[in-house]
Amino acid sequence: MWAEETVFYQIYPLGLCGAPADNDGIVTPRILRLLDWTDHLEALHVGAVYFCPVFSSDRHGYDTRDYNRIDERLGDEEDFRKVCEALHARGIRVVLDGVFNHVGRGFWAFQDVLKNREASRYRDWFHIDFVGNTHYNDGFWYEAWEGHHELVKLNLRNEEVIRHIFDAIRGWVDKFDIDGLRLDVAYCLDTDFIRRLRSFTDSLKPEFYLIGEILGGDYRRIMGDGLLHSATNYECYKGLHSSFNSMNLFEINHSLIRQFGSDPWTLYRGMHLLSFVDNHDVTRAATILREPRHLPLLYALCFGMPGIPCIYYGSEWGLKGDKRDGDPALRPAIERPQWNELTDHIARLAAAKRSSAALCYGDFTSLVLTNRQCIFRRRCGEETVLVAVNADAAPYYARFDAGAREGTDLLTGAVQNLEGGCELPPYSAFFWKI
Repeated sequence: MWAEETVFYQIYPLGLCGAPADNDGIVTPRILRLLDWTDHLEALHVGAVYFCPVFSSDRHGYDTRDYNRIDERLGDEEDFRKVCEALHARGIRVVLDGVFNHVGRGFWAFQDVLKNREASRYRDWFHIDFVGNTHYNDGFWYEAWEGHHELVKLNLRNEEVIRHIFDAIRGWVDKFDIDGLRLDVAYCLDTDFIRRLRSFTDSLKPEFYLIGEILGGDYRRIMGDGLLHSATNYECYKGLHSSFNSMNLFEINHSLIRQFGSDPWTLYRGMHLLSFVDNHDVTRAATILREPRHLPLLYALCFGMPGIPCIYYGSEWGLKGDKRDGDPALRPAIERPQWNELTDHIARLAAAKRSSAALCYGDFTSLVLTNRQCIFRRRCGEETVLVAVNADAAPYYARFDAGAREGTDLLTGAVQNLEGGCELPPYSAFFWKI
């Protein structure tokens, strides 16, 4: 499918566009700021934009008020349609955040329950006990996401709820021609709901793509035939930055062998997980890495390993942000994108990824592995690419059988003699096509 051959770019619109923290209800077309980003995204060789929530919410987007209304702080339907049309005109697909496990307390149906209690026709849209209570002192208890009662859990076994969600998705396709969904906290979703969602979206639009957020465990719980197409690769997210900070590339390589290797017990061979070095929920890569010269190498591994790489807005020029300073530090307002040496490097990585069948679909075989260096092979049909990284401050001579006398670096076009091995310069990365 198209997503398996592309590079994603994640935008948290309420943050990037400088929306106020609380929904003031004033319709302001801040989303149009993104029209100034289309050249930047095209130059980065981005093939899809994943938007964090864009629908009306109480505060941060994941506390939905109305699935059928663009968040007032971002604008209206026409404003968002212009952004989607501008992206599609550049050949860039649009993927939205599907927040279906829970809604905000301002959600219109929950507001009806607050007003009418047991008499509300929407009482069964949620998991409510009218005998209990919460710290909001509504006079009843309700199930929430991980105990956060500002996030009211939906009853995804209720046919009216399912129909309401599916009608909203159909409207998003009709109005904005969206190409897929990233499902928030997909690990919490009912499996029957996921199967019905997959069947429904398959009928809506050919190659509609579904990605699920999952933090740990077996990703096949939510991904596979009849389920979601992809899942967030949090195991390798952790392994990527940890391997560099501890100077132990065994960690990330062993995760890749476990996930994509050739052994019978390999978990996800042939599957395409969403790969990332940071996102809206975690400390930025430029902050978490102890050695700044490892940042380009971190991205090289992310783009070279199996999976669908995703760039988080601002990180392509090394923007910093620490989770310990709160979510706003990770989701800043940015007037216009920037471009520097790191951005140029990531653009070359993205171009290489999108042009190479081996990097998109190839298998994974480790050829050289030390604490500070690694070389692995990606092979698909007649095409082979060797991904090489030296995280050390000193050069390293790597001995390996490349299967060819020379290779051409997809990042620079330079030809490298690989017979018997080769020297890796300090803090270097290569994508040799052989």
